[in-house]
Amino acid sequence: MHVTVIGAGLAGSECAWQLAERGVDVTLCEMKPEKKTPAHETAYFAELCCSNSLRSDQLENAVGLLKEELRRLGSLILQCADATRVEAGGALAVDRHGFARMVTEKVRSHPRITVVEKEVTELPDGEVVVASGPLTSDALAERLLQLLGADSGLHFYDAAAPLVSAESVDMNYAWMGSRYDKGTADYVNCPMNQEEYDAFWQALTTAEEAPVHGFEDGKVFEGCMPVEVMARRGHDTLLYGPLKARGLDDPRTGRWPYAVVQLRRDNADGTVYNLVGFQTHLRFPEQRRVFSMIPALHDAEFLRYGVMHRNTFLNSPRLLDRYYRLKSEPRISFAGQMTGVEGYVESAASGFLVGVETARRLLGRAPVDFPQETAIGALGLYVSNQSITVFQPMNINFGIIPPLAHRVKGKRNKNAELSARSLAVIETLKEEVLP
Repeated sequence: MHVTVIGAGLAGSECAWQLAERGVDVTLCEMKPEKKTPAHETAYFAELCCSNSLRSDQLENAVGLLKEELRRLGSLILQCADATRVEAGGALAVDRHGFARMVTEKVRSHPRITVVEKEVTELPDGEVVVASGPLTSDALAERLLQLLGADSGLHFYDAAAPLVSAESVDMNYAWMGSRYDKGTADYVNCPMNQEEYDAFWQALTTAEEAPVHGFEDGKVFEGCMPVEVMARRGHDTLLYGPLKARGLDDPRTGRWPYAVVQLRRDNADGTVYNLVGFQTHLRFPEQRRVFSMIPALHDAEFLRYGVMHRNTFLNSPRLLDRYYRLKSEPRISFAGQMTGVEGYVESAASGFLVGVETARRLLGRAPVDFPQETAIGALGLYVSNQSITVFQPMNINFGIIPPLAHRVKGKRNKNAELSARSLAVIETLKEEVLP
């Protein structure tokens, strides 16, 4: 039994691991370090490009549920994330390089996984999992278009936030804290009064953007929108988004400021911070000019500027089944963001499911069929739902999980019960799923 996995991102690494743990030999093809995309910095597998945050770790949040399902079922990505986490309040954030290094070391050392460092331009014979990600190389993307047809895929653009050194943040204009004092005080909060915000907003909306061929505001995926695009939608839009001040009491005034920019740790040492929600494709000099208008960042040292890059995803409801297999050629499966699951954890979950189900099929076993009541199952059923007329990438959310049969007062209480129901189902599947 042998499977070729193309791409060693979160989905490909998870998929390869699950296959190998079940006795399947894997050839894992990764084009780094021979060739990198504009968003990649290292030669490690499972590199986090946009943020070091895997988002909420609370069971009242759907992504928190998805992480807990993966933990209980032996996910490599969650094992490494938990081992390299950094403090981030109620979120799971990791030391980016430590996390990627651990995933790389574990995958490379598995006796059933053979890593081949090369760019794949043709799909090999036999069982194949394409997990080449939203930054699939032009040659492979062209080959996939030939295989799947002209209407098989869509393109959108994704943006990464800038990084600043912690020591360059002027704490005379900032304070450490979390929203509503929830969890530990892990965020650097950089306030602005109305006059400062007005000047910042005006500069942001008129700043010069880097040229991105084919970019239009209407094509930007809502979950990772460049901050300047968001600002152009209205003066107050940022105040209800990444600059929301609600729940952040300035210790100097005891009140919520007019606007707050939050910085989150990007490494375990706390020496690097990213600007939360500040994905951007402004020119680098413009990023320095505009973002330095934030009082606490007036002398900020930018360790990495924000970048814009192309993302590609498939018209999955037409092409894929609930196991992420190509309906027209089931020996080929897809995993990761190119399937239309949006987010790091969601990508890992798709790779997990593909690895588990492909191994079971090769071993002559029946599929597990994760039900829609589970977050893992709900994602697979969403991307294969042929009733969706306009398919867009989707983060995991409780809206794609069936509602409870009874009424529960309060959103948090309802979500907690949905999670409890899902995890009860997972417990019944563990013996069947675990290798």
